[in-house]
Amino acid sequence: MTITTLDKPSAKPLLDWYDRHHRDLPWRVSPDMAARGVKADPYHVWLSEVMLQQTTVQAVKPYFARFLERWPHVTDLADADNDAVMAAWAGLGYYARARNLKKCAEAVAREHGGVFPNTEEGLKSLPGIGDYTAAAVAAIAFNRQAAVMDGNVERVISRLYAIATPLPAAKPLMKEKVALLTPAARPGDFAQAMMDLGATICTPKRPACSLCPFRDDACQALKLSEPELFPVKAAKKEKPVRYGAAFIAVTGDGEILLRRRIDSGLLGGMTEVPTSAWTARIDGEVSTAAAPFDAAWQACGTVIHVFTHFELRLSIWRAAIAAKISTNDGWWEPVTNLEAQALPTVMKKAIATAIPLAFKTSKG
Repeated sequence: MTITTLDKPSAKPLLDWYDRHHRDLPWRVSPDMAARGVKADPYHVWLSEVMLQQTTVQAVKPYFARFLERWPHVTDLADADNDAVMAAWAGLGYYARARNLKKCAEAVAREHGGVFPNTEEGLKSLPGIGDYTAAAVAAIAFNRQAAVMDGNVERVISRLYAIATPLPAAKPLMKEKVALLTPAARPGDFAQAMMDLGATICTPKRPACSLCPFRDDACQALKLSEPELFPVKAAKKEKPVRYGAAFIAVTGDGEILLRRRIDSGLLGGMTEVPTSAWTARIDGEVSTAAAPFDAAWQACGTVIHVFTHFELRLSIWRAAIAAKISTNDGWWEPVTNLEAQALPTVMKKAIATAIPLAFKTSKG
């Protein structure tokens, strides 16, 4: 049963805690900076929020720095080559975000003179910006009283109110509570404080409740002595397993056959080695029957990669050929230049299985 006696705890203890314990992040304007008159850059806020979806802060930091170095303004990103953006994104996953990132930058540049709209509704009119990103940018960049709710905030709010309804069904109620709690003053700092609280104190396991600014009479889950029970999640469905094959062809000169995936769908617009026709819904051929050409293909093992909705098991085949074979579907790239290609992690795994030293310096 949901406990609803706590209608509106004060945001002040949280903001006081944030002033002292906020995380220093490269895209963030800290309270000290704000006191000196520094304003949040909407481009930085938007870019970081898109990158942070389904990704950790530590993983995002180097990508954020590289993007700003190459494209310091949203208009620079709008003018960038699409393949360059996809290559810079490679390794962050969820590649539809990268495609929408480019489309959004173009819309801001062409339709809004390079200036982001300063309201939730205006932001949601842009490609790839949904409710969460619009609320986050509106609150953090434009000080709008918007209810921002990511996974960390869900956890905090579910414990604060002991919301027993399982996710995702509980999201509307959680959003109502966040909106009620968000103050008119410093809504951006409040949103970031909730995120920081969930990331550092109100963690999924063994939360540090004694350090929480809501510990005194506010947190209903703490009163029940059961904070780890929240948020309640619906039982997970077992992920289906799909099968396919990947073909790594290497010439005597050290060039590998690559091709570009179609723009729509899974890994759309990214670079890949030739593969069989697997999808999230159907298996592909796992033998050399799906190879791009006849050669002495040798089995190199299997790569397992977990996507959001399914697990993929790729049989890896390698062929050493004397010279490049003409193909209408792809191009030959030096192995030494693979780091610059828009290869998603699953393709890097496939190549590394066949050519162990292909990514000597890669972390992706």
